[in-house]
Amino acid sequence: MEKKYLIVNPGSASRKYAVYLDGIEIFRTHFERENGGFVVAKKNADHEEKIKISEREFDESAEKTLAFLIADGIIADKNEISAVGFRIVASGDYFIKTKLIDGEYVKKLTEVQEMAPLHISAALSEIQKFTALIRGVPFVGVSDSAFHATMPEKARLYALPIEITRELGIYRFGYHGISVQSVLRTARELIGKIPSRIIVCHLGSGSSITAVKDGKCLDTSMGFTPLEGAVMGTRPGDIDAGALIYLAKKLNLSPGELDEFLNHKCGLFGLSGKTNDVRELIALSEKGDENAKLALEIFVYRVQKYIGAYFAALGGLDLLVFTAAIGERSAIIRDLICQGLGALGVKIDGEKNSRMVEKDGFIETGESTVKIAVIKTDEMAEIAREMINLNL
Repeated sequence: MEKKYLIVNPGSASRKYAVYLDGIEIFRTHFERENGGFVVAKKNADHEEKIKISEREFDESAEKTLAFLIADGIIADKNEISAVGFRIVASGDYFIKTKLIDGEYVKKLTEVQEMAPLHISAALSEIQKFTALIRGVPFVGVSDSAFHATMPEKARLYALPIEITRELGIYRFGYHGISVQSVLRTARELIGKIPSRIIVCHLGSGSSITAVKDGKCLDTSMGFTPLEGAVMGTRPGDIDAGALIYLAKKLNLSPGELDEFLNHKCGLFGLSGKTNDVRELIALSEKGDENAKLALEIFVYRVQKYIGAYFAALGGLDLLVFTAAIGERSAIIRDLICQGLGALGVKIDGEKNSRMVEKDGFIETGESTVKIAVIKTDEMAEIAREMINLNL
């Protein structure tokens, strides 16, 4: 019997849906903000288009996707969906593995909502919507942290009293693991094998850098929550814990208000004072906006620092990968990052780089000792593979 799996990927600033028939993608939608408005990119076997939509339609993306599925003839009825898989970004050992979503799962996900509010709130909302829309089929939570479970304790632990660490489960779990798995799969296809020492730069509204040694995670920039690491769209990334204490006191912020501040008002948005969209920041910078220019410089510098640190941790570098919305689409950002990495053997070819937008390929010069790749991440396909493995 043919099985149609619906995949749901609620990101911090976008929503993606796809349908897989016996492991082959037959439909996809991507809802996101663009140029101050909202759009949905829709793709099936015969047609691909981008449609401007209202904010209400963006908020009702689950319902709109099901309407598209029926209108495009992908399904005749919602009951044709065999199972629904959700990308889950959540802290805690409970969420380090892929699991069936039941009442206990939703309860535990709600309990840790404050740890990753941008992602967990979106995931809970999608689970709730599809529970009402599609009844009687299995729902699966696919862990975004599972790939990082191989991190050694020297990378996974914070320098907290060990008994508190173990009692409260405060570990560096890492995220974007599904994306890294996807990138490694494509790298194997492009090169014929997975190189021993890889750094994956997943750069988007949420950004992370991951060091991969012999196919396994050695270290990654996100930690207990997706707040740690590189500068992001609205999140600050690494910041002195003492500065957070000072901020809370001076701005009279409760823990909840501080959480809201760090997740929604910092990062590129906070630095520029205008936007968290890299495309808009580049345009503003070119027009002489000093804050936009500074925001981009800090973003690039923080990525470079992580690449340098992971170069040392890996003992060298064979492959540097750029992926996700910024990594795949912005030749300017890739060029700025690589310009500062010459001492590591990273040398980018400007012409190759400018042509490599939203497609897979290599952008290094002949003199570069490091291969530099742009690889489109396909988290949806990875989630679908998990569904197939569960044989639901």
